[in-house]
Amino acid sequence: MEWIKRMEAALDYMESTMEEPLNINAIAKIAYSSPFHFQRMFFMISGMTVGEYVRKRKLTLAAQELACGSSKVVDVAWKFGYKTPESFSKSFRKIHGISPSEARRSGAPLKAFPRLSFQLTISGDREVDYLIEKKESFTVFGKATTLACGNEGRTRQDFWGECKRNGTIEDIYLESIDTSLLGLTLNFDENFTYMIGCEPKSVTVSDTFTITKIPSATWAVFPCPGPRPEAILHGFRQIYREWFPATDFQHAGLPEIEVYFTGEIQNKAEIWIPVVNN
Repeated sequence: MEWIKRMEAALDYMESTMEEPLNINAIAKIAYSSPFHFQRMFFMISGMTVGEYVRKRKLTLAAQELACGSSKVVDVAWKFGYKTPESFSKSFRKIHGISPSEARRSGAPLKAFPRLSFQLTISGDREVDYLIEKKESFTVFGKATTLACGNEGRTRQDFWGECKRNGTIEDIYLESIDTSLLGLTLNFDENFTYMIGCEPKSVTVSDTFTITKIPSATWAVFPCPGPRPEAILHGFRQIYREWFPATDFQHAGLPEIEVYFTGEIQNKAEIWIPVVNN
């Protein structure tokens, strides 16, 4: 399919620029997508961020050069974008388990991280239900934090737990227009901003909250019934691994929204993805 060709072209470009600084905008342009969409798609399919993948590939190539060539460690570090030998050594050891100087010895154990390849897999899981809805601009207020992608550090679930324990959720309810809570991914990179909030019931809210205006957009809305957070996690996987590749939609680069209903429908949730139709 066309999306596979675009992703493979982006990978080709990444491989050809391993000695240059990471340029997400240029990579996303090769894939005919927004930086948000490309990074989100890459992460959901591969399980790692673009930055993490590029680091592993650079350190694979660096190890090969040290093991087979006569280049100095400082020159190899500089070649692959490390400003100091110390930062290079720290990253190198994390991947290979040995220092760059040890990698130059005959018989040194090294790890090779291969280039990725994207393929379409027919899982036969189930069809993906969705609807398209246009919505005018609206304002959301709430508590925002910075989280890291992957399994290291605080997660969305950790942040939700913190906000429940310290009373932030109750404070949001007091100033909200309804009782449905929203989880918003405001951007996407190795570190991203995540916000728990609601639409405000008045034009002014407490200055302890972050306020974000969501532009008018077209949204793909996906129902996510079932226990949380598993239903939401499963929903995101289906969207990026099955729905996007099966359609001509692209991510519009606006925040993604999780809607958590309360009351009698507390096990009901939705994912709202801003889209454009190519």
